[in-house]
Amino acid sequence: MSDVRDDNGLVIWLTGLSGAGKSTLAQALSARLTATGRRVETLDGDEVRENLSRGLGFSQQDRETNIRRIGFVARLLARNGVVVLGAAISPYRQSRGDVRRSIESEGLRFVEVFVRCPIETLIGRDVKGLYAKALSGEVKQFTGISDPYEEPLEPEIVVDTSEESIEESTAKILGHVLNVQAASVESCELFIPMELTESFAGAAYEQNRTD
Repeated sequence: MSDVRDDNGLVIWLTGLSGAGKSTLAQALSARLTATGRRVETLDGDEVRENLSRGLGFSQQDRETNIRRIGFVARLLARNGVVVLGAAISPYRQSRGDVRRSIESEGLRFVEVFVRCPIETLIGRDVKGLYAKALSGEVKQFTGISDPYEEPLEPEIVVDTSEESIEESTAKILGHVLNVQAASVESCELFIPMELTESFAGAAYEQNRTD
């Protein structure tokens, strides 16, 4: 959009299955963007559910309500100059599209990032055992197992956390958002805490059952 007002903030929306690395990526992006002097806020799906959407279940209607609330807060922050990082499974295209239209209606940028990771890899990670419980039927309405996840059709960015390091995925996102060509990880001078690098490369992924 030619009339996008980057100085008034933007929304980077990280969507993907539980444990794909959305929250870890959001932390890395926040650290890097904050280092450049930008005001940054992260809206994590679990935290919003706990504080703004307490009482909601995991039906499609409740999940969409939670996403609309995240989108509403994101829009308020972005139009006041904040870079908003939304980290939520957000399994339905309709609700993600609704958030996009709400953000873009104010002349603000909405960047959808599909955090891809094969279900087999996620089951292998399964730090909290939620995928195992979902497969056994102990946990109901689990996205990707017993509930659907509708992959983005035309996301601005796709990262694959089964193949990319946190530095590579972060560089790819920043390269798009900052309108610079991320020719290599080294050229981006990423400021990422060591603990995030270690967790992204290993098995310590968040197992969030949200949206």
